[in-house]
Amino acid sequence: MTVIHMNQRQLANRWGVSEATLERWRSEGIGPRYLKLQGRVMYREKDIEAYEASCLRQSTSEAVKESISSS
Repeated sequence: MTVIHMNQRQLANRWGVSEATLERWRSEGIGPRYLKLQGRVMYREKDIEAYEASCLRQSTSEAVKESISSS
């Protein structure tokens, strides 16, 4: 099994937010889980995708119920 990681800049580009936003979210406990390895912040792709799935919405009042299958 290969684990894919993204750094803060890559995730900021993926989501179209600033790196400072990701830093603030981490300090506030918002966003996907992350690793801190020797001072470097890394995000596992599976944690990013899980967080994105948890943010899916069908409407303003209801979250999407989605089953995630493993590949």
